[in-house]
Amino acid sequence: MKSRPKIGTVGELKFVVAQEHVIDFATGGMPAVLSTPRLVALIERTARESLYPFLDENERTVGAEIEIRHLAPTPLGKNVTVIARVIQAEAKLVNFQFEVRDEHEVIARGLHQRAVITVESFAKRVARKAGG
Repeated sequence: MKSRPKIGTVGELKFVVAQEHVIDFATGGMPAVLSTPRLVALIERTARESLYPFLDENERTVGAEIEIRHLAPTPLGKNVTVIARVIQAEAKLVNFQFEVRDEHEVIARGLHQRAVITVESFAKRVARKAGG
């Protein structure tokens, strides 16, 4: 790492809930709402992108842990903001606290941890596991 992110470093992502973000079981009167798996992916993306300025060229971060409370539904077409804030950065681990809001309320909050890896060593580990 070039440097460790300071406590309080913030990442933010804004998006509009589109068809690719909603549950796949919106049938029989069930409304199309933001799915938890898509929400998790966007939270991870927000945290990951906030760390780019701190990484060396051969480094990336991977999700190591997530604790989420998905508190409220958000329908198609609504604006959503994800905020991920660094709360701890030690060695190769960075911990975030996140909050997600739509136009009306907090829809999710929780904790997320990312691990800093080097691309080469990670690729070797994956190749060993894949049998190549």
